[in-house]
Amino acid sequence: MNSSRLNQLLDFLKEDPNDPFTLYAIATEYRSGDIDKSRTYYEQLLTDHPDYLPTYYHAAQLYQQLELIPLAKQTFENGIELAKKQGNALSLRELQNAYNELLFEEDE
Repeated sequence: MNSSRLNQLLDFLKEDPNDPFTLYAIATEYRSGDIDKSRTYYEQLLTDHPDYLPTYYHAAQLYQQLELIPLAKQTFENGIELAKKQGNALSLRELQNAYNELLFEEDE
């Protein structure tokens, strides 16, 4: 975790506490050092900015890492639906591939 980058992002958040990109960047930054804080920011994004598509892939992977498999599945499914709704083929493919891997691992 790069503390100077994190501090800069937290300053950006003070300036605009409702910016989804800043929240996403903070969640991603915390991912390597403080999983609980990372989860908090991803969940804030899912609640406050449900149309911010990049959140779904990373939040679902975090849930998977925490072995919260039902939550990971639901997050992937919600992201897949949103990607379809937004017509985002690249994100749709990434989400579906990660979701299929999760299902495959679960069947092993």
